[in-house]
Amino acid sequence: MDFILTNKAPAAIGPYSQAVKTGGLLFCSGQIGIDPSTGRLSGNGIKSQTKQVLNNLKAVLLSSGLSLADVVKTTIFLVNMDDFLTVNEIYGMEFGDHKPARATVQVSGLPLGALVEIECMAEIKIA
Repeated sequence: MDFILTNKAPAAIGPYSQAVKTGGLLFCSGQIGIDPSTGRLSGNGIKSQTKQVLNNLKAVLLSSGLSLADVVKTTIFLVNMDDFLTVNEIYGMEFGDHKPARATVQVSGLPLGALVEIECMAEIKIA
């Protein structure tokens, strides 16, 4: 088991790793819209936070030689289900034709007052 850490994504704000690599899979912890250069949320709106969340996930994946094309499952956590269509549109643009399994759930709150959090699992292709 390998614990993943990259400074291209926000540092963990608790006792966990950005991702864990084990058994041919990479399990990425949930990312919120923290800009790693400032340590603050990347704005108050769902669009800016969703874009930053996906940038953070891409940075964690890239640190293990992976991309969104290797993702097999995501979970999206939303504070307000009214934001679903906006998040879905941005998510769809980032993932393109790649369509991993996904769940979306509404939650009563997220760390630092974030509006969206996304976690994912990716397949590590062994040559």
